[in-house]
Amino acid sequence: MVNMADIKSSQKALFLRKETLRHGIELLFYAYRDFTGEADSILSEIGLGRAHHRVIYFVGKYSGMTVSDLLSILRITKQSLSRVLSNLIAEGYVRQQIGDKDKRQRLLFLTSKGAALEARLTDIQCKRFANAYLQSGASDVAGFEQVLNALLDNQTKYHKKSKNENG
Repeated sequence: MVNMADIKSSQKALFLRKETLRHGIELLFYAYRDFTGEADSILSEIGLGRAHHRVIYFVGKYSGMTVSDLLSILRITKQSLSRVLSNLIAEGYVRQQIGDKDKRQRLLFLTSKGAALEARLTDIQCKRFANAYLQSGASDVAGFEQVLNALLDNQTKYHKKSKNENG
């Protein structure tokens, strides 16, 4: 963890000045708002929200994942996930299946309706990323990804690494 006193004494690290850090935080807030805005509008039209979007996204990416794995990714309570997941199942976006090896497991899959929604939302967000990447160039993209990865806590880094190795 960075000690703010160390930052003040470093003349070389102008990018670590408090005003520059606050500017980065502010940009991240605005970027997230705009990045999610179009998807939020689509979701709102069908009575869903960001929590539904996150579930749909990860169930689409890791088809057949367990409820436990989804809880680990989202870091929400079982009660919160149950509410969102029950709604997505009732509306026909997600289906549950009992695990073959472990009958206690509930495996999650998108239905065709869920896959169509996930594709629509992800395509919109991919276009936004593609446009930003094209405007920025390869070295800026690599730097951006490096900064985002550095913002992740160790639990997320571990989960991301294990998912990339296994899925």
